[in-house]
This record gives sequence, structure tokens and C-alpha cells, in this order.
Amino acid sequence: MANIWAALALMSNAFTWGVSWWPFRQLQAMGLHALWSTALIYSVAVLALLLLRPAAWRGFVHRPGLWVLLVAAGLTNVGFNWAVTVGDVVRVVLLFYLMPAWVVLLAWPLLGEKPTRGSLARLALALAGVLLVLKTPGSPWPWPQDLADLLALMGGLAFGLTNILLRKLHGTAPESETMLAMFGGGAVMALLAAWLGMGQGVVTALPALTGVWPLWVLGLSLFILVGNVGLQYGAARLSASATSIIMLSEIVFASASSVALGASALTATTLAGGGLILLAAVWSALAPAPDLPGHAPAHTDAGKPDPTTV
Repeated sequence: MANIWAALALMSNAFTWGVSWWPFRQLQAMGLHALWSTALIYSVAVLALLLLRPAAWRGFVHRPGLWVLLVAAGLTNVGFNWAVTVGDVVRVVLLFYLMPAWVVLLAWPLLGEKPTRGSLARLALALAGVLLVLKTPGSPWPWPQDLADLLALMGGLAFGLTNILLRKLHGTAPESETMLAMFGGGAVMALLAAWLGMGQGVVTALPALTGVWPLWVLGLSLFILVGNVGLQYGAARLSASATSIIMLSEIVFASASSVALGASALTATTLAGGGLILLAAVWSALAPAPDLPGHAPAHTDAGKPDPTTV
């Protein structure tokens, strides 16, 4: 029974992120750009964490890796949250979940883990899938078609780096410090991106505190915080592979909700490419992850679920 509750808790987190595109789009329609939404939501999370763990910020003085984690986790949320508000949700989620391929490429220079035959095969499978997703009838080459594609790929790369950094920091930094780095990254990097975007004319100014959008931001903040509680509860009680596979249900939730609400259009090539990416992710989840001396692979991050191992 305990395992059932843990699995349901993980699925609640996957559901949270799988349908998060909808409230972000509602806020966008109210005049609040996704970057401002992200910055405000993670600011609420930072305040909540500091109220519970007021000493968490002190680790940043002694652990430079936390600053790198802050940037990587922040770019993950900037890429994903912005992309799902301006692009086809299914394409965005699939391109974002190229993350296992990025981990294979990043683990060698950053962790000293040389790719195995299995990891290279999974990399090839995921890349074949992303080429199918990127290839559209109107383009001669499988290349990113718009800003949403670029943001999704960037977010997935940052997510892969986040996963690597969590493994490096595991056992050396308290969980409250890594969570603060990730929540803080969501706030700081979104604020920075919004400021730069305003200068380029691609991000609208923060609207006045009128109407109902502040209540939407508060509600979405609580929604994401509750989802993260489910992630922490479930990941602590299930194996890494079970956690990883269950978290892939985010793709199902995102696809079903976006198609039902008209935010995505499924094509045969998208389905085929998505199938290959999903297969590579499941294969990665089932493959044993190499342990670092004195470390253990991380199950989760505080901003988005970690769905795969290397």
C-alpha cells in the first residue's frame, strides 16, 4: 500500500508539470509573460523555503557549485515555461525530454563517465527521435522551427546539466541548500531573462497589481509546491528506476491535455519521433546508473522532476 501511495504522489507531480502549460497560458492571456510568472512563482517558493530553513543561504558562501546549479536550474525553468506558452506543447515536451541524451554527452567531461555502448545506443535512439520531431512538411531539414523549439532544446540541455550537478553535489550539500539554489535559480534567471527580453521588445512589462492575475500566480505557486512535496515523498520511497519511469507520465499528461484543449496537433512523424525519445528515456531509466565515489545518483530536483538516469 505504501508503494501505491508513493507512486500516486509521483504521478501527482507529473500531472502538475504535465498540465502546467495551461495556467501559464492563462496568465499570458492576462498580460503576464511566462518569465514574470516564473520569477514570481519561484520567489514565493524561495520565501517559503527560507521561512522553514533560514540558514539555507549560508551554503552559497562555501559551495561555488550551488551558483552553477542556480544558473542551470533557472535556465531549465526559463526554457520550459516560456516554450509551453508560445509553442506546440507536445513538440516542446518531447524536445525537452531529450535530456537523457544531453546527460550522456555532459557526463564524460563533467563526471569522467565515458559513454558505454548502451548509452551511445540510447543517445542515437533519442537523436533519431528528435530529428523526426523537428522535421516538418514545410522544412527541408530537421531544424528548430521557431522560438519554442529553441527554448525547449535549451531547457532540456540545462535540465541535463542540472541532473549532473545534483549528482556532484549529492552528499556534500544539504538538501535545503540545493533546493534554495534551484528555487532561487527559477526566480533570478527568469527575472534576468525578462529584463533582457524587455530590452529586445520580446517580453512585455510586468502589469499592474490589478485584476485576478496575482491570485492565479499564488494558486500556481501552491500547485507547484504541492507537486514538489509529492515528488519528494514518492522518490524517497521508490527505486530510482521506478521513479524515473513514473515521472515520464508527464509526457502523457501534457500530450493528452494539450491535444484535448487544442494546444497541440499530433502528426505521424511527431508520434514516431516521440516514441523513440520516450523509448530512449525508459531505457535510460532502466539502465544502472554509475555511482560516483562517495556519491549517489540524484532522484529529483526542486524545480522539475528528474525523469531519467544516465
